[in-house]
Amino acid sequence: MDFLHSLLLFFHILGAAALVGGWLAAFKTPTVGRWQFIGAWVQLVSGLALTGLAEMNATADDPVNHAKIGVKLVLLIAVLVAAIIGRKKMAKGEDVSKGIAHTVGGFSLINVALAIFW
Repeated sequence: MDFLHSLLLFFHILGAAALVGGWLAAFKTPTVGRWQFIGAWVQLVSGLALTGLAEMNATADDPVNHAKIGVKLVLLIAVLVAAIIGRKKMAKGEDVSKGIAHTVGGFSLINVALAIFW
């Protein structure tokens, strides 16, 4: 079980790195890159799996923080929706608005901060 948790955490961190790193790399000309799109999906799948593991190992003395998970999930859904919209625009050859691109990166950065400081 420890290996599975470590593996999921590894992928969760890689997803965050793809989201935030892609945003910072294209900050001057904001867009939604392929790896940001993939990173959003990796974050969702690995985050849900990590939550499932946490629920299985929860005790009365060490419960799962459902408020934190809920807030992070809402932010991630916003990131995922913005990434999907951005990728669809890019596939059509249209420009991705700065708001969409910064939503993907900015909300991802907020999600990382919540994971660390909450």
